Amino acid sequence: MREHEIVVRLTERWGEGLVAVEEGTEVVTDVRLESVHEGILVSATVDSTYRGECGRCLNPIEEPVEVEFQELFAYPGEEANDFEVQDDHVDLETLVRDAIVLSLPFQPVCQPDCPGLDPETGERLTESTGTERTAPIDPRWSALQQITDQGNAADRGPENTEGK
Repeated sequence: MREHEIVVRLTERWGEGLVAVEEGTEVVTDVRLESVHEGILVSATVDSTYRGECGRCLNPIEEPVEVEFQELFAYPGEEANDFEVQDDHVDLETLVRDAIVLSLPFQPVCQPDCPGLDPETGERLTESTGTERTAPIDPRWSALQQITDQGNAADRGPENTEGK
């Protein structure tokens, strides 16, 4: 068994969408290599930082990313394997890249309760007002609003005017 810490500076961007691990970012990999009967068992923890923008308010964000994985690199043989030992070496680049990219958030947010942008002005909402805003009614459906209003009036029933 051997343990290593490998620090690599990326030469290309890893990831697409709103966030990615940018070119020039350090990726720190703590790896443990164990010799087993079938090949070499690799256990690793990968640390780095992703950058991008919030999916709600478009503010810049920068967050750490930590991923763990374990994979068997089989000795070359008759069976086809995803990963094989090549000249007593294992190539971790594909595993590390895939693990990091798959762990990136699909819809990243700067904070869990980010209020986003105002739909009318496009300005960033600084805090939630606590009141629910009603969405504007599509003019094509406005005729249905009259039916709903009539239904609400019928539910209330006729007003009792006898006692007045």
